[in-house]
Amino acid sequence: MNAKQAAAEAAVELVKTGMKLGLGTGSTAFYAIQKIAHRIQTERLEILAIATSHETATLAAELEIPLTTFGECNELDLTIDGADEIDERFTLIKGGGGALVREKIVASRSKQMAVIADDSKRCQHIGKHAVPIAVLPFGHESTGRKLAAYGKSIALRTRVDGTPFVSDDGMYIYDLQCDTGLDPLELERATRLVPGVVEIGIFNGLATVAFVGYDDGHVEKLLPHW
Repeated sequence: MNAKQAAAEAAVELVKTGMKLGLGTGSTAFYAIQKIAHRIQTERLEILAIATSHETATLAAELEIPLTTFGECNELDLTIDGADEIDERFTLIKGGGGALVREKIVASRSKQMAVIADDSKRCQHIGKHAVPIAVLPFGHESTGRKLAAYGKSIALRTRVDGTPFVSDDGMYIYDLQCDTGLDPLELERATRLVPGVVEIGIFNGLATVAFVGYDDGHVEKLLPHW
């Protein structure tokens, strides 16, 4: 079992029958979704879930995980999702897969958010990984130039053919490279004031527990120290 799988499967132990879950997006969340499906089959676990991307929704449907919407439920009991970075204060950088808008909506509507990651994602201060920022396509060049003032460099995320990456919600993604000395609260506040910005991939005060996996298969459970 690899580090990501170990972390994901440890987090799924938090899932109880009757829960409403948020299902994350990405390679680590993939293992959690598979484990949830296994528990549904073997334990007759009864849950409802909201997916954070088309990719996750498709996988959940294939694995026969019942899906719901925020039109049918107002609050989730638990979200399980990965992170690109997590620091000692449980501030996260998320959005490497481009699903940051839905991921933040789902996390903010959850009583608990369990972060799952391998040990390479753990750091003292976030900032080594670029901060994804979702923006409206209209006028995105101007938005990108304005955002560039808040970091060392910025780049429009593109596909292999050079065309802009487009999220499930029709947004473009700019990746802002800062440094490990950034003030995440101030960066989130300032960039969200830029016209055209829809969401920024800094998650403050949302994660309530983290499961960090290691190559030898063991998992460390961490709690925040806000």
